[in-house]
Amino acid sequence: MQKTIFKIIKMDCPSEEQLIRMKLQKFDEIKSLEFDIANRKLTVHHIAESQPILSALETLNLDTTLISTEENTIEIEADTSSMQRKLLWTVLIINFLFFGLEMLFGIFSNSMGLVADSLDMLADSIVYALALFAVGGTIARKNNIAKFAGYFQILLAVIGFVEVVRRFIGVEKMPDFQTMIVVSVLALIANVICLYLLQKGKSKEAHMQASMIFTSNDVIINSGVILAGLLVNWLNSGYPDLIIGAIVFVIVARGAYRILQLAK
Repeated sequence: MQKTIFKIIKMDCPSEEQLIRMKLQKFDEIKSLEFDIANRKLTVHHIAESQPILSALETLNLDTTLISTEENTIEIEADTSSMQRKLLWTVLIINFLFFGLEMLFGIFSNSMGLVADSLDMLADSIVYALALFAVGGTIARKNNIAKFAGYFQILLAVIGFVEVVRRFIGVEKMPDFQTMIVVSVLALIANVICLYLLQKGKSKEAHMQASMIFTSNDVIINSGVILAGLLVNWLNSGYPDLIIGAIVFVIVARGAYRILQLAK
């Protein structure tokens, strides 16, 4: 049994973890995966060579390097699929519910920041749904779903970005900053709960620190929308909302690109 440690610079939240799990599922020689998101490290327990695993990880464009490979004599317990399914279903439901909530209130409050954040929630939902389909499923089915999800997400991001540009050029009514802040705070709490559940379910990663939560993209985005809501009120301008919306749409498109990498 080999123990190989990879440094993955851009692995900063559970979404990247699920992308990696799906990418490596086709390797029968992999016996266990241990994620240390706080330190951007992945430990793989496997047989055979590590180079094919590294090559697969590099296709995700997460800036991966191989740190070390050594013989491992410790007995590794296999991952329990039932536990993974329960966790994935939980975070999937939470993310999808808040996708609908933020989209609804984003439209009613005229906030592009909330609409964009809702698409980020949808992106996470897609990743978790893909992971669920991948468990026990065929590679071909996973690739087809990944392609559809990736292109659909890119389409939504482009439509959203065009709407942001239109609002920059035209004259739009001010977004409701109170709704922006309240809904974003609730979404922030939901993301923290998801991250807590994902980490709580991994006994081998009990050392993960709570500070990891505050470095995740989702929490940063939620905080950005909250800040935009405050600036809308203080500056009496809708531009902060449009700026954060544009940034989040770019992040959503970037996430869609990563999903499409899974189909290659």
